Amino acid sequence: MIQSVRQSTVRFAALVTLGLLASCASRPAPTTANANPIVWPAPPNPARFAFERSISGPSDLGVKRSTMGRFADWLTGETRGNGAFARPFGLALDEDGNLCVTDTAAKSVGCFDAKTTRWHRWTAVGKREFESPVSVAKAKDVLYVADSGRGEVIAFDVAGHLKFVCREHLSRPVAVLLTGERLLVADSERHAIVVFNLRGEYESEFGKRGTAPGEFNFPTHLATDAAGKIYVTDSMNCRVQIFDAKGEFCSQIGRMGDSPGCFSRPKGVAVSPQGHIYVADALFDNVQVFNAEGRLLLPVGEAGNGPGEFGLPAGIAIARDNRIYIADCYNSRVQVLRYLGDE
Repeated sequence: MIQSVRQSTVRFAALVTLGLLASCASRPAPTTANANPIVWPAPPNPARFAFERSISGPSDLGVKRSTMGRFADWLTGETRGNGAFARPFGLALDEDGNLCVTDTAAKSVGCFDAKTTRWHRWTAVGKREFESPVSVAKAKDVLYVADSGRGEVIAFDVAGHLKFVCREHLSRPVAVLLTGERLLVADSERHAIVVFNLRGEYESEFGKRGTAPGEFNFPTHLATDAAGKIYVTDSMNCRVQIFDAKGEFCSQIGRMGDSPGCFSRPKGVAVSPQGHIYVADALFDNVQVFNAEGRLLLPVGEAGNGPGEFGLPAGIAIARDNRIYIADCYNSRVQVLRYLGDE
């Protein structure tokens, strides 16, 4: 009898909790008007960039848990992969504009599917657990993840099936880039860019440790532009080097210093559809924007934790609609800016 009463009480409490969760879910979220939008440069200059929003986790992308799922989270104290970001570091956008994020503190890789409004998250591929996933690229439902802790690049499909693993000629891979039918990997320990085909087979490499053009001192991030040029953040040399599709040196942007146009610890690099080059600096806590000739156009952001402020910005990805996604690592979020036009 006592056991039956207890069971009924538990069931009743569960039903009440489910009702409360459903009620809360049905209420519209409060909205606040942004009467004073954050823009760069500051008024009265014409605005070129605007802060749009922050993404602190899948829920900010419109991903919703079912009522039963939220109740299970409440019971277990877990979020089953839909929790807030811890240390977002690497970013990528696939051909459909879906956002991929590596979270180094959570040792996970996530990908948003805008069509289904679902968030896919992996902490392992088969029995191969991620240790330090720092960079991701995605195309045709295949993800390529550089895991610097494991010393390898892992390729797998969205169903979680392993495609291949690149270990040959790699020591500490920190960045991946898809360009044409090639997979480029920046290896910070070998100070080189290693080229594989899309079957994971080694093809070639370029670069060695040094300070001369074409040499590297801890390369950390990669990007490409519409012409197929390759952009490499040469972090400890405080510059971004630009190569042609064959890996031949073309030019460089930046140098060591603390004035505009200089770098201290450059990280993420990306090239917009307009040909503008964006470079995040982890010590300046900003993003500097250059034109195609390497002339500084504008620094964006500053140190802090408010909108448009950064704490160790890392990866950058730019969408075709001129939205700029920046991994704001120490603030546990991805910030989204928008290019307004008119250089």
